[in-house]
Amino acid sequence: MRSTQVGNVIIEWLGHAGFILKGQGRVVYIDPYVLPDDSGYGDEADIILLTHEHFDHCDPASIREVRGSTTTTLIPEKMNLQFKGDARRIAEGDLLTGDLAIKGVNIEVVPAYNLDKPNHPRGEGVGYIVELDGVRIYHAGDTDLIPEMKGLKADVVLLPISALYTMGEEEAADAAVLIGPKVAIPMHYGCVEGTESDPQRFKELVNEKDPRIEVIILRDK
Repeated sequence: MRSTQVGNVIIEWLGHAGFILKGQGRVVYIDPYVLPDDSGYGDEADIILLTHEHFDHCDPASIREVRGSTTTTLIPEKMNLQFKGDARRIAEGDLLTGDLAIKGVNIEVVPAYNLDKPNHPRGEGVGYIVELDGVRIYHAGDTDLIPEMKGLKADVVLLPISALYTMGEEEAADAAVLIGPKVAIPMHYGCVEGTESDPQRFKELVNEKDPRIEVIILRDK
């Protein structure tokens, strides 16, 4: 299955680190990279969230396909790519909540970086916590298991497991247990060279460490 529902929110995996969140009458895209070929695909985004500038997270062609004249795009401040229309620069620590919410959607911008790899230095990318219909969804971006995860509160976590550029399965399982969500969904594997990983192994590790967390493995086809 490509999608799952948590509360009133539909979470759909586009493959790699790309997701669509639908709830509260809004459509939120995160890191659209490879869009499915299904007829009728490409719901226009109310909001697009980009975690960082790497090609497999920020694909101009995919963004153009889902971006409309009223779409709000959130872009980390160190990204060089320029956008027309409603494009806003953000940085870790930004709280777009309450009166600052984007189209009524509360969004928290959180750190995402590598601890022992050169690929994602701190400050170049971010993760997001998106709240729709009372469901808090954490998209980790490209990151290792970092200390800041300890204070995060989320009902759903979307965690990378590719090891070469991000956390691997075991580290991601530890991250899931540390945060303690209701649902954990692995991502960032099987699409780009160097991201071969085993989502079933991630599920087994999480279930061993905390069987209360439901692990859902989505398929991109």
